[in-house]
Amino acid sequence: MRAHRRIWISGAVAAASVAGVLVFQGVTGSDQGDGKPDAKSGPVETDVNRAALKVADNGRTAALPRRDTEPYSMLGVTWTDPAAKVAGKVEVRTRSAKTGQWSDWLDLDTEIDSRMEGESGGVRGATEPRWVGPSNGVEVRLDGTSTGGKLPAGLRLDMIDPGKGATSGTADVEPAAFVAEPAEPDATEESSNSPEPGATDTGAPAEPGDPTTASPSQDPAPTSSAPTTPPASTSPTASAPSSSSPTASPSPSTSIPTAPPSTAPRPPITSRAGWGADEKMSPDPSDYLTDIKAVFVHHTAQTSDYACTDSPEIVRSLYAYHVKSQGWNDIGYNFVVDKCGTIFEGRKGGVDLPVFGAHTYGFNRESTGIAVIGTYTDAAAATVATQSVARVAAWKLGQYKADPAGTVNLLAGATGNNFFGKKFTAGTVYPFQRISGHRDGFNTQCPGDKLYAQLPAIRSYAAGPVAGLAIKSVTGAGLSGSTYYTTGDVTVGWSATTPSAFVSKYELLVDGKVAATATGTATSAKATLAVGTHKVQVRATHISGKTSVSATATVVADKTAPTFTTKPSLALKTGTVNTTAVPLTLSWKATDTAALKEVKLTAPVAKTYGPTTTSASHTAKSAAATTWSMTAYDQAGNKGTASVAGTPTILQETSATKSGTWTTKSSSSYLGGKSYSSSSKNASLTWTFTGRSAAWVVSRASSSGQAYVYVDGTKVATVDLKSTTTKYRDAIWTKTWSSSAKHTVKIVVVGTSGRPTVTTDGLVYLK
Repeated sequence: MRAHRRIWISGAVAAASVAGVLVFQGVTGSDQGDGKPDAKSGPVETDVNRAALKVADNGRTAALPRRDTEPYSMLGVTWTDPAAKVAGKVEVRTRSAKTGQWSDWLDLDTEIDSRMEGESGGVRGATEPRWVGPSNGVEVRLDGTSTGGKLPAGLRLDMIDPGKGATSGTADVEPAAFVAEPAEPDATEESSNSPEPGATDTGAPAEPGDPTTASPSQDPAPTSSAPTTPPASTSPTASAPSSSSPTASPSPSTSIPTAPPSTAPRPPITSRAGWGADEKMSPDPSDYLTDIKAVFVHHTAQTSDYACTDSPEIVRSLYAYHVKSQGWNDIGYNFVVDKCGTIFEGRKGGVDLPVFGAHTYGFNRESTGIAVIGTYTDAAAATVATQSVARVAAWKLGQYKADPAGTVNLLAGATGNNFFGKKFTAGTVYPFQRISGHRDGFNTQCPGDKLYAQLPAIRSYAAGPVAGLAIKSVTGAGLSGSTYYTTGDVTVGWSATTPSAFVSKYELLVDGKVAATATGTATSAKATLAVGTHKVQVRATHISGKTSVSATATVVADKTAPTFTTKPSLALKTGTVNTTAVPLTLSWKATDTAALKEVKLTAPVAKTYGPTTTSASHTAKSAAATTWSMTAYDQAGNKGTASVAGTPTILQETSATKSGTWTTKSSSSYLGGKSYSSSSKNASLTWTFTGRSAAWVVSRASSSGQAYVYVDGTKVATVDLKSTTTKYRDAIWTKTWSSSAKHTVKIVVVGTSGRPTVTTDGLVYLK
């Protein structure tokens, strides 16, 4: 710990050494944006219980037998040398404090590097911490026999109890400014290797090199990362620093910079006070970078099986693990995001400032780190989580006018290689995506295959423009082909694949001019169009200011109603006649100046016909006047109406004037129960009526003969009544006129050889 006293200007914390004891006053964590402490929140003390592991097999295995423990919810294994690696598997079993059940063996990731640029001596090597939920028992085993290497010294299990306390929701946090004053003469510097406040040793014997007993000199210092720039030719994949790429990144400074404005809005962030940070754990002042050139995305806690209500406890546990177990100055990540999308302030110093973090060894001096709580090796992160990552990235990079979809050269602060085998040499610059995964800068699986695969979407969200913008509907208009038709008032609906959190506004454009403006969460807007043809588009403005425009929709505003160029008319048609159902044809023709949509028959029955249909078959009750009402609609919704009325009337054969011999036949199959039949050549029946359509009704069989039909004294047809099947009340012949008038219909028996018989069942006319 640095030997000077901190006074937090914002009222967060004041610390001083008094008689060798560190005294803290007024600890509240970061304040809200209004400068007032969050009454709902307060520091929550975390405990770290430790147990040394017993090493066996000549240093190739280690274990901690199953045992009861103090309550904890997160654990990890640490060791003395931060540069050392565990060769082999590290596994734990835990007992649930709720159910008493033991878990299966759980792996602890060992690929992290605890060495961090700028951190004080005494840091320890460590596995990735794992969240296991409230537990009270543990068992540990390490097996390095398969690799043949020895395990590092000082192996220890650290179990974190995040504590309980009041925490708040989101708060707009401000940088907690402080001033450093010289240490008082009697102040005693606390070794980073001494037991941290709140940490409790389990009583297990300490091994040589264990920082609970070792002096500061016993812990090896972190490997130096002082950059040395080789000739450009020695590294074809790297570019040597130029005048715009300094040979060394500016050293972090405790001087508090001014927060620059961003091109993107700041998302809601839960403050350190909001998640219950105990600021006395990390009293040293924050270090600041000159700017933020890149964002590194991580995953953490090794499990996605947690409730979002536990997220503050997980963040507190990460904080305690980084500080009390690994010996860092503060939590390593600048921001932490849970699977529900809640954003937590990480390392202190001010979310809107370029705080020097500890997250991507070798590239911390020009970047910020965002960790998503969970493991994303086999399962993708929730969309709300990736959106929050993108929102933070857009805001932070926007403060330094950096395009989240672009690339940047970063100066390596250490020599090493990444997950893909690319080697880095300290002091040389290398190209990175502005939003990269931890594995791009270090040899690690982090942030997991699935989350890494989501980085392109995160970049797209953060950088813009709004993607997938398309008009989905034009309500108040009819669609014909690719053209919409309306009477004038429309509601245009749209969609975009970019989430609304990244959209500043939408604008509805009509013929290139703004007709309406809507918020970034809107999915529709209204407009009134003048008569004529219009080009309609939607323009989206991304939070970065970039714009995108949808494809054009053609919308025709039309106020002219369709017309019936051929008025509806009725005509009797062939078919079976009943007194309640006389077959007839309804005919019409409707047109529109723009686009006819449909024609509806509204009475005496409801039917809908397409724009090209001009006739339909119906039936009507005899002796009843019926009005047939029709409405034509165009695609814009305009309508025109027309109607026709008619009364089908049945004239029985007995009402006809007879000539020749006719025989009366009786059957319920005949109209009125009777019919006339004749085999006499030239026998005739004559009906006189006033109407506009007529139909001759007969009975038919295989032996039926033929008859001549005369209309108004003129022979118009020879009708053959023969049928392979017997038919009754069959309208076999029809005649229609343009208007109603007096007419005479006469049928004459032909006397067909071998089948002379004609049976008539009357005449139907329409008046």
